[in-house]
Amino acid sequence: MSKRLPPLNALRVFDAAARHLSFTRAAEELFVTQAAVSHQIKSLEDFLGLKLFRRRNRSLLLTEEGQSYFLDIKEIFSQLTEATRKLQARSAKGALTVSLLPSFAIHWLVPR
Repeated sequence: MSKRLPPLNALRVFDAAARHLSFTRAAEELFVTQAAVSHQIKSLEDFLGLKLFRRRNRSLLLTEEGQSYFLDIKEIFSQLTEATRKLQARSAKGALTVSLLPSFAIHWLVPR
């Protein structure tokens, strides 16, 4: 069994497309073209070896596998967002940034 993971960008595109059930809206959200979204989804489907979406006329539906994968990806992105938020909050504690004019610093702050 391969331990490789799909590219993060393809997962981000899949998440957006699955939430919107639209490649066009996903493209708008991600500031890319609809063709770029379509390419990333095809790449991810090829990587996984299965279809994530069912395309009918002009509508887009998740396959059973796509729905299951979307729920997992959504949870993973939520955990990643929370872990990043915690880390950033921790690193911001105790830091104080002071901005002032150099002349004020030289004549008042530094001598004290």
